[in-house]
Amino acid sequence: MIAAMDNTDRVAAGSAATLPVAPGQASDAAISDVEEQFTRLFNQVSIAMRDRAQRIHPELQPGSYKLLTAIVRSGPIHAGALADMLYTDKSVISRQVKLLEDMGFVERKTDPEDRRASFIAATPEAIEKVNEVRAADQATLYRSLRRWSDEDVRRLAGLLERLNEVTR
Repeated sequence: MIAAMDNTDRVAAGSAATLPVAPGQASDAAISDVEEQFTRLFNQVSIAMRDRAQRIHPELQPGSYKLLTAIVRSGPIHAGALADMLYTDKSVISRQVKLLEDMGFVERKTDPEDRRASFIAATPEAIEKVNEVRAADQATLYRSLRRWSDEDVRRLAGLLERLNEVTR
């Protein structure tokens, strides 16, 4: 019964466990530990996204918050480019932009080079609120990581960079 298995048992039950592990390679148990930590991290990120969205506006959903922060970071952007940036469908962007427009956080501006197209731009209020939330979260991260050694922080940055290269 799968529900009673821990992650190591699940891996052992699957085909990955039948592959030989060469000396110096990570064991299935070690990889399972990484998977577990990712699960915990993703759960914390989900909770944090919900909290950040609520700090912007009580009705703002986490997905809309993600979209809004992308618009604030990028500056005025076409919907298609935003969809590409966020690896999502343009129809999803259109629905979310409409919600953000209704809340007063984004506005459409005609593209002067192609009057049929428009840019999506964050309003000054949205930029201010997103930057306030970001600054508070950044302060928390810096406070936390300052308790670590410089070597540990640099090692974490290097491992994250290496992981980002693998997942491309």
